[in-house]
Amino acid sequence: MPFISEPRFTVAHALRVKGFAEGPAIAEATGHPLDETDALLDDLLGAALILRRDSRITGWCLTPDGREVHAQWLTDERAAAACEGVVASGYDAFLERNEEFKVLCTDWQLRSADGQPVPNDHSDEAYDAAIVERLGVLHDRVMPSVDSLADAMARFGPYGDRLAAAWKRVADGDRSAIARPLSGSYHDVWMELHQDLLLTLGRERGAADGT
Repeated sequence: MPFISEPRFTVAHALRVKGFAEGPAIAEATGHPLDETDALLDDLLGAALILRRDSRITGWCLTPDGREVHAQWLTDERAAAACEGVVASGYDAFLERNEEFKVLCTDWQLRSADGQPVPNDHSDEAYDAAIVERLGVLHDRVMPSVDSLADAMARFGPYGDRLAAAWKRVADGDRSAIARPLSGSYHDVWMELHQDLLLTLGRERGAADGT
């Protein structure tokens, strides 16, 4: 049986990973129903662990006290779950694909013209289709390690669903689902999973981690 995280922690953790988010995005990230997510947000707000950020981009975020409490909750969960080895193995498997994904995203954004990199205007359907095919292969290769993480810790489960949903959008013709920021794109979910793995293992991002 996978380790089940405390619900308040999963909401705080989603905000730590994302930086800021609205209720529906937090519900998607945690797998909680929206009404339950809203209740948990109210609980965290009452404890002064989160606040509302209303600027160019709106959403909930952790307060300084919230970040400290989250860090303690994460430490406590790490000890209770006792599955650091599985998570570390999953992270190693993820890193094996991370460089490949970085190159894929660069190739999606830029292409070569007369030996020089230029913005990809997506006018070459064959070029774009080849990158989509590469993403499909990468998706099939990375999903077993994501599933293994979810088998160890249930809170990793939504990542598999979200990556699959983003890939389906791409396969169905929505090319924005590859790398458009703040759109639930494959790149968005990939980056969040990377950050979550680092937080869960208590590691800092290094040169080998990329992104």
